[in-house]
Amino acid sequence: MTLLAKFLHLSGAIVWLGGMAFMLWALRPVVTAQLQPPARLPLLAGVLTRFFSVAWISVGLLALTGATMLGSVGMKDAPVGWHLMMGIGLLMFAIFGHLYFGPFSRMKKAVAQADWPQAGQQIARIHPLVVLNFALGWLAIAAVLFLR
Repeated sequence: MTLLAKFLHLSGAIVWLGGMAFMLWALRPVVTAQLQPPARLPLLAGVLTRFFSVAWISVGLLALTGATMLGSVGMKDAPVGWHLMMGIGLLMFAIFGHLYFGPFSRMKKAVAQADWPQAGQQIARIHPLVVLNFALGWLAIAAVLFLR
């Protein structure tokens, strides 16, 4: 069970962090440079809708497998890096929830109404939250690797 939990945990992290990396360094810069808001914003809303569906699965996997692995050793016997990873992970989940139910929800509504200025404001709010979660994800990985 522990090996399966580790595999699923790592899979969830790879999908979530990999998706954020793709969005930050590949998709967003290209669509921002090449497309005007009426084309760019519906595309980003569609891509984010699909990615966030996968991200929710990843978040669920990370929470479930993290709790399983932590429970298998007990809180007091877990390495300090595991505790930091758990705290950082909970913060990341909260940021993602805020991003999804706040700016992303408003962005989708604005795109449906072709309100490009409002949709643009919301995507501008999403970007720094994704950057923050991306950095926190790597911080969590560093914590578990270096703080045993």
